[in-house]
Amino acid sequence: MIQRYAIGPRETAMMNTAELRENFLLENLFVAGDIQLVYTHYDRMVVGGVVPTGDAIPLPCPDNLKADFFLQRRELGILNIGQPGTVTVDGTTYELGRQDCLYVGKDAKEVVFASADPSQPARYYLLSTPAHATYPTTRLTQAEATPVTLGTMEAANQRTIYKYIYNEGIPSCQLVMGLTQLHPGSVWNTMPAHTHDRRMEAYLYFDLQEGQRVLHLMGQPQETRHLWVAEGQAILSPPWSIHSGCGTAGYTFIWGMGGENQEYTDMDPAPIDQLR
Repeated sequence: MIQRYAIGPRETAMMNTAELRENFLLENLFVAGDIQLVYTHYDRMVVGGVVPTGDAIPLPCPDNLKADFFLQRRELGILNIGQPGTVTVDGTTYELGRQDCLYVGKDAKEVVFASADPSQPARYYLLSTPAHATYPTTRLTQAEATPVTLGTMEAANQRTIYKYIYNEGIPSCQLVMGLTQLHPGSVWNTMPAHTHDRRMEAYLYFDLQEGQRVLHLMGQPQETRHLWVAEGQAILSPPWSIHSGCGTAGYTFIWGMGGENQEYTDMDPAPIDQLR
């Protein structure tokens, strides 16, 4: 498990493109037959990817967690962006289709990932935050995640939001997680932009056609920066940073947050005419 340290706005303002990518972009989360984990110092979130192409893959407990097992002091959100598979938690198996979600509560000792057909593997995206209370392991399919449609075709930001782990959905200690799917012809996400000083956010971009990219905007509203993001890559967004993007083609993204407030509407607007 590699580590990414917290970076402030003053340091970010002095970074070149390579330094921005090194600190805020996660490029290789999905490796066939393996599990990848990144420990961030923003709210101690762990971001990961699992692609079982042969034997089932157990969730390890890296040494830098200083724990007896991964979820000893943590909770976990899992969202499948690939083909059908199963996640087995302490002997109980949960089937996850494409864009289905599983929340695993603190104190679960064994989590094992598998694909229904290893030749067409599942791709599990993982988000984990520290937890001080235990909530039950719960599956929520995309069909059960009440969709909300926002935006307009005229503004190129018509989208459907699926909320999975949040106050009115799967209960958790501090993790919030969901998915936004852009409608055909729309390319913008989260514009007007916002920040939320009480929690960090991670974005995973996927369903991008080969050769296409998302131009992800970050930084303070008055000092913005950008990163070009490819299929299956994720962004770490500090609490002080906006997180918005525009694609060269359609895409879907997963948003996830950790921090001291779980309210979905907890945000500080950054009006478009004030962005620099």
